[in-house]
Amino acid sequence: MTELPAMGKVHPEISHNLIFSRLGAHSESVLVNPNSGTGTGIVEISGKAVSFTTDPVFIVPEYGLERAAWFAVHILASDSVTSGLSPEYLSIDLNMPMETTTDELSALWEAIHLECQHLGITIVSTRTARYQNCHYPMVGGATLVGTGDLDSYIDPSFIKAGDKIIITKGPAIETTGIFSAIFPKHIEKSLGRDTARKVNEIFYKMSVVDDATTAVTAGVRENGVSAMHNAGEGGIWGGLCDIADAARLGARVDQDRIVLEPGVIEVCRLFGVDPYASISEGTLIIACRPHKAEMVLKLIHDKGIRASIVGEFTAKEEGMVVMKRGNPRPLDRPAVDPFWNAFYSALERFKKGMSG
Repeated sequence: MTELPAMGKVHPEISHNLIFSRLGAHSESVLVNPNSGTGTGIVEISGKAVSFTTDPVFIVPEYGLERAAWFAVHILASDSVTSGLSPEYLSIDLNMPMETTTDELSALWEAIHLECQHLGITIVSTRTARYQNCHYPMVGGATLVGTGDLDSYIDPSFIKAGDKIIITKGPAIETTGIFSAIFPKHIEKSLGRDTARKVNEIFYKMSVVDDATTAVTAGVRENGVSAMHNAGEGGIWGGLCDIADAARLGARVDQDRIVLEPGVIEVCRLFGVDPYASISEGTLIIACRPHKAEMVLKLIHDKGIRASIVGEFTAKEEGMVVMKRGNPRPLDRPAVDPFWNAFYSALERFKKGMSG
């Protein structure tokens, strides 16, 4: 069996063998079980589809508490909305470090409250405490519940061979957003003020809430979007492998057609990471019936979000293929997301005397 990674999410093989095969009591109400191709589970309750999404409460104080809280809420909401259902109810547990002050907690909670209010999410359960051996950025956990009609949810089981693949924003959105927030002086010194300014604007693109809620207005399942996946750890390549594996299909993607945000490639080169395999919260992978793909693309463009049709799903036996300058190559799932090692290595270098 595949070994646990040095850092980050476990390999899907481990999840399938150790986690997904042991899910407690069986229930006929479950519509979508946990799988690597979606961040949500869905059950039927009183004739409605109800989604459950769980993530760490991820707070990075260096972002500033307002931005950190915004991102923490959107990490959760970005997984939830890929179900096609509207996120409505939040249960959140904060396990804060001992050094947290009342003022800091107040600022953090106010920002969480305001962003939930903006997204129409009601906080229904909370627990807040300070403990020893609790450290940023992982300071708790949260579950977001979404609801909708039974015919409105989506997941990879609805994807068919021939469905088009749409990708929003392009690779390494989160990678670039985090590097620009933590190392702005280094980026400006190395890449220039103009590039530093452009990548600084990427921070608030680390969300797929607008992307996903816009896409499903074109229709779902046979009438439009069949599934969506937020490209988190493993980036675009990992996300494509996840959603294709869950659909039991292959995929053929033209890398040259994937959009790029300004400065992303330069920042990734500066920190030594592959942008297409690196964490990319904010990049949405959409599977869509062919007859609605152009409509979905237009709706997304009308929201001011960059996106493109980059390929299609294929029969499983055709495998995962990436085209680059007309040349095909097999697409392998990234074994480890390169972001984590690059990020913590950079932190260590700057602690030893380099100025971030």
